[in-house]
Amino acid sequence: MNFDIPAMSCGHCVGVITETVKQLDPHASVSADLAAKTVSIQTAEERQVIAQALTEAGYPTH
Repeated sequence: MNFDIPAMSCGHCVGVITETVKQLDPHASVSADLAAKTVSIQTAEERQVIAQALTEAGYPTH
């Protein structure tokens, strides 16, 4: 699943996003494109659960 995350602007942001996803699914794969402000996540979790967790971490998705 792919997310647009306009607030993602640096490596620290990517780290927080990755950690947030890994807390929900330790086996998830997270790939970020800072220039495009997008994140690709491979996980067994539902999209809504991931989106809510990212929003709560300060990175609302669009």
